[in-house]
Formats: sequence, structure tokens, C-alpha cells
Amino acid sequence: MRLFLIVITVVFLFVQCGTGGSSSENGNFVAGPNAKRYDIKGKVVSIDKQKKEVMIAHEEIPDFMSAMTMPFKIKEDWVWGVLTEGAEIQADLVVDNESGQAWLENPRIVASSVNEKAPPVREDVGTIGKDIIDFDLTDQDGKPISPKDFAGKAWAITFIYTDCPLPNYCILMSKNFSDLANKIAGDDTLKDDIRLLSISFDPAKDTPAKLKQYGLGYLGKDSKAADLSIWKLAVGDDKKVRKLADFFGLRYEVDSMDKTQFNHSLRTIVIGPDSKVRKVFTGNEWKADELLSELTKTLK
Repeated sequence: MRLFLIVITVVFLFVQCGTGGSSSENGNFVAGPNAKRYDIKGKVVSIDKQKKEVMIAHEEIPDFMSAMTMPFKIKEDWVWGVLTEGAEIQADLVVDNESGQAWLENPRIVASSVNEKAPPVREDVGTIGKDIIDFDLTDQDGKPISPKDFAGKAWAITFIYTDCPLPNYCILMSKNFSDLANKIAGDDTLKDDIRLLSISFDPAKDTPAKLKQYGLGYLGKDSKAADLSIWKLAVGDDKKVRKLADFFGLRYEVDSMDKTQFNHSLRTIVIGPDSKVRKVFTGNEWKADELLSELTKTLK
């Protein structure tokens, strides 16, 4: 009986979400003090970008509801350029009984339905031991960012674009950086000495505001790194980013079959407190702990 009543209540909530004038329909997504949150995982069945709604066949949500297929509103806008039918997604389900609203927050795409394409690779660029070249970009808060902001610290750079749908490319890079940022934020011996920087090569879409929302989504709602002081995200015009990418041997180009996507290689670079390049990871096989080990080596 309890499960039946819960399911009826949830169905009522989502009917309310689909009616005009609701807070989630209008994009406010304001949770009251008594709102409940649950972990949810499932597969995307269909997507309605206009309504900002996705149909998900989700697994059982312990102590709340059985597995079923139903529509959900999603708070974060960045997902609509990334999410594909058939993708596997995890998120926080917010249920506010007082306002009669429910929606998803902090979505994480754990697997994509998009087939991976072999990106162009350039292995002939050697940068180990060289000084990092100067650059002038804009961070997630709209502020200028350059190598001077990392002087005296160990830091790592990787390259992404937020609409990348491939789980083993930008999604994995961002997951590794966010996991590492959370770990560093909880370590008093490291949080002042190590920084991470993700640089977007899609300036047409990746505004500072979008990058900020993207980063916070990966970090999670309870993250100690949510001020984005440890993991920063930045963007600049194509000329500036391409100069830096060329220095590290990264290649990227618009997909000729889908102009909304890029074909690109992967580079993650470790830079020491002396601003010299110490290590270049050329693929996606590295783990967050491996990167941390390389970063801490440069501090000794």
C-alpha cells in the first residue's frame, strides 16, 4: 500500500510539472527546505529539448519508487547539447511535495549511444622540459586567466568541449578532473598547491556561464571544490586556443558529418611550479590518481 501511494504521488508530481505556471516548467527549480533528494540512474528513451524534458527508463529508487519509465525535467541546460537517446544517465531526483514539483539536478552521463570516431592524432610535438607558453583566456567567472595565475603551483591542463557526447573523451576528462578536484579540496596538504584547468575549444557555445554550470554539475552539490578555485574552466577565441593546442600536439576540427561536434585527440599536461612541462598524457588511459602522483612529484 505504501509503495502504491508513493507511486501515485510521484505521478501526480510529474503531471504537475507538465502544466503551465509550475516552477520547474518556468526554469526556476527552487527546492523548499523540506524537499527530498534521491539518486536516480537509467537510460534515456526520448528527448524533448523544447520542453526541457527527457523520458528515462530508470532503475528502482530504494525507499521511494519501483523501476519505471517516465518523463523528467532537468535543471541544467548544458545537457541538451550532449544528451542522446540511449545514453545512460545518473542524477539527483529532487521532490518537493510542498510545491508539488519534481526535477533532476546534477546530471552525469555515464555512457553515450554515440559511436566513437577515431580523432586525428599528432605525436611529433615534444614539450617535456619546455616553459609553458603564455596565453590569455577567460575563466568560468568571466575573469582573465593566464599562466601567471598558477605561478608556484603544480597544475594540469586538459582540453574539452561541453557538448562532447563521447564517454571516453571529454566526459572522462571532466570526470577525472572533478574527482581529483574533490580529492584535493579535502586534503589540507594539497589544496593550496595544486590546480586543474580545462580549456574549451568551442568558443561559439562554451560561454563562461555554461562552463561554470558544466563544472559544478560534475563536482556535485556537496563538493568542497564548488567554488571552482581548484578546478577552473576557461575559453578563448579559436586563434588563442589553437596556438596553445598546437604547442601540446592536440588536434581538433569540426566533424564534417555533424557540424555541432568536433573530432579531436586528447592531451593532459602536467606543469610544475617552475612553469615547465613535466608530463604529457596522450590518451584516455590515465587515472585521476596517476595524474595526482605526477602533480605531487613536481612539488618535491
